[in-house]
Amino acid sequence: MDQRDQSQYVYAMTGDEVLKLLSSQVEGLSQEEVQKRQSKYGKNILPQAEGEGVLKIFFRQIHNPLIYILLSSSALAFLMGKSTDGTIVLFVVVINAFIGFFQEFRAGKAVQALSAMIPNKVRVIRDKQRLEIDSTDLVPGDIVHLYSGDKVAADMRLLEVKTLRIEEAALTGESVPTEKIISPVEKDKVVGDRLNMAFSGTLVSFGQGTGVVTGTGDRTELGRIAKLLKSATKVETPLTRSLDSIGKILTIAILIVAVVLLVISLWRGFPIVEAVLASITLAVAAIPEGLPAIITIALAIGVRRMALRKAVIRKLPAVETLGSTTVICSDKTGTLTKNEMTVQALWTPQADYRVTGVGYTNDGKILLDGIILNEPGDAIQDLLKAGVLCNDSEVVNEGENRKVQGDPTEASLIVAFEKANGVVAAIKSDHPRLDSIPFESERQYMATLHQDGNQGVLFLKGAPEVILRAVSSEEVVVNEARSRISSYAAQGMRVLAFARKTFQGHELTEADCHGGFELLGLQAMIDPPREEVIQAIADCHRAGIVVKMITGDHPETAEAIARELNISTGKPALTGSQIEKMRDEELDGVVAHMNVFARVAPEHKLRLVKALQRTGNVTAMTGDGVNDAPALKQSDIGIAMGITGTSVSKEAADLVLLDDNFTTIRTAVEEGRRIYDNLIKSLAFVLPTNLGQAFIILIAVAFFPMEQGHLLMPILPVQILWINLVASVALSLPLAFEAKEPDIMSRPPRPPKEKVLGKFVLWRTLIVALIMALGALALFRYELNVARELGHDFEDVVRKAQTMAVNTVIFFQIFYFLQCRSLKSTLFKIGVFSNPTAFLGIGSLILLQIAFVHLPFMNKFFHSGPLPVEGWLKSIAVGALVFPVIAFEKIVRQSTQR
Repeated sequence: MDQRDQSQYVYAMTGDEVLKLLSSQVEGLSQEEVQKRQSKYGKNILPQAEGEGVLKIFFRQIHNPLIYILLSSSALAFLMGKSTDGTIVLFVVVINAFIGFFQEFRAGKAVQALSAMIPNKVRVIRDKQRLEIDSTDLVPGDIVHLYSGDKVAADMRLLEVKTLRIEEAALTGESVPTEKIISPVEKDKVVGDRLNMAFSGTLVSFGQGTGVVTGTGDRTELGRIAKLLKSATKVETPLTRSLDSIGKILTIAILIVAVVLLVISLWRGFPIVEAVLASITLAVAAIPEGLPAIITIALAIGVRRMALRKAVIRKLPAVETLGSTTVICSDKTGTLTKNEMTVQALWTPQADYRVTGVGYTNDGKILLDGIILNEPGDAIQDLLKAGVLCNDSEVVNEGENRKVQGDPTEASLIVAFEKANGVVAAIKSDHPRLDSIPFESERQYMATLHQDGNQGVLFLKGAPEVILRAVSSEEVVVNEARSRISSYAAQGMRVLAFARKTFQGHELTEADCHGGFELLGLQAMIDPPREEVIQAIADCHRAGIVVKMITGDHPETAEAIARELNISTGKPALTGSQIEKMRDEELDGVVAHMNVFARVAPEHKLRLVKALQRTGNVTAMTGDGVNDAPALKQSDIGIAMGITGTSVSKEAADLVLLDDNFTTIRTAVEEGRRIYDNLIKSLAFVLPTNLGQAFIILIAVAFFPMEQGHLLMPILPVQILWINLVASVALSLPLAFEAKEPDIMSRPPRPPKEKVLGKFVLWRTLIVALIMALGALALFRYELNVARELGHDFEDVVRKAQTMAVNTVIFFQIFYFLQCRSLKSTLFKIGVFSNPTAFLGIGSLILLQIAFVHLPFMNKFFHSGPLPVEGWLKSIAVGALVFPVIAFEKIVRQSTQR
């Protein structure tokens, strides 16, 4: 039988059956047998796939239709003998490729990070001797000792435990350490309920134990997650898909128009060289050379803004993906909740109190929820005191901070006592401990004996059903306690019962704990939701985003938290075992109507994300554990926790939250929507410029005459590059700093398949491009005719007219840019000075344009020429025509949308 079959159901067998199955014994394996098994199973390490080569990653950045267009324009420029033009475009391509390369080079390291979760040394028994060996040398059948603080090195079936508790949150998502047992459990139990197992990568938080190794390397639960991580496929982001679409559309459109222009040129009788030159010029004009740089820089600005709001983006496209998210699948522990157990309810035979605030009045009486307790206050005080004395956790000072060190559940009892202005050190000093019986999973209770004045007092704490059997209280009190226990459990709370009795002597035995106790009461605790998360989830709902909870915790706990956060749909949580039995088609139908999923394993999370994606959702997934990594990688945007998150989850994610708070996700969604809005503004600004320049060339070729054997070109290719790379970038980048639109979080997410080049962008591009082309052409022809009538030199006349055409396009862009600061509202409504960088961009561009017109070396490089003041004024007047036209278009569009 191979190792996979051996370890499949070992949790459902007795310890002796497992030892027999693995051909092992409590005295350990012999060295000879170890060598045989090492040859068969290999090292206890997770196999790592060979990474992609540097060149492959780099050239993948170029595999994009838009980049092909840029490379083609560069090649055409070199063919024309315009090496400067070709070099400029090639430089843009290389810069964009390097940015993408460095972003991707850091990704894809999640599997390697898993290896760091396996400890270096472990204590084993071999040939009846205790040895410390390298963890990579473990084999199935090895007997391993576990102690508090150890990291488990392989999957193992526990044979002996002594108050053993293991922190499994990274693997299961459960916030409380798991108390381990040695008896078999049912076969259908998920990982979090296999209480007799210790899993690779988890941490021993308390006690000690002994186990037999059942799985090593990729045959562990950790290894299985590594395989799921490899199988998860990273889907394209909406922005990536849109840019691909833009690239294809531009490629086809430019090729068609260039061919049409070539045909027109030849039909008009132009020489073949002039005809080809005109087609190449149009191609250079139509290609938005600066667009990739604009998009990359705009996303990078978004990355910086999000980092200031405690959200670190690891992959640039994820910035925009947030804005189109339709579903957020959130882990519970630490994200929606505080990740600290907190006492939420107190019950005594005298009264029942839900705790939202605890304090003392001036006369020393306890205040709970604004109610002053008189006689019942003594009972509550006794209950809180029992929680501190029958407790192994301690308050420690770390610099200026105080923290409770120990089991989270016990820590919550101390915190509840301190909230009532109790002093832990004082109560322990007044009641010194004489003896104790530590908690054991088999006993389900803890007992401590204390000196109380002249007598001893014995406190009992533990599972309610165990404690109730030891009390001698009236039946009506016991029944009321059972009713409260059921009520608390239904609310997802963990309940501990407390009892006491006077005791003579200084030593305890188990027999002393079986009767004669007075029931003090119950303390119920839960990892409570963060207060600010409730509003953040409400904001997400208002924005049309569905929030779903996917957790490894118990269904009752998940449902209770979901109700408080208004996530629940009123239906019971769907569990991992139920998901296991569903076909993909069934799951697709169920996942849309369920918001709470509990006791799920890594493969279930992965299936849920895939189901949401199959049903057309853009899915964000949060997580902090190894168990979350496959789903984080598969989701459209994976969100890892920066504080509690494992290195595995961070490497698999696109976004890391520095504060582990769901509210930051809401903030990041808002920022993502703002970034997308500003990208649309940039596109709506840049594309008309390119189309307008193409119209200028097309109209010139179709209608302008030949002059002195050459085609009369209103704008030269090198001047087109000046406009596209310098002017467009200088104005489009400030759009990335525009403030958010007022309705940004009150509108639904945009459809995942919605095209960036929607009807509005296409219509605006066509209208603006025509106005710009006609204005520049009219001024070019006017200036040309006037200068020729005055008898000026032909070359000087053409140079001046071309310079005025470029100037007109530049000022046209400046006035159109002001209208693009909001695609819906007027400039005055959003605030003329709400974005100071807009005027920085305009000022920079005007200075650059002055240099373009008047500096000799710029005149030589770009074939421009000096202009008189009236020449500048004419360009400004023609360029300003676009401002009232777009203002009128906004008014018409708003009136039709009402």
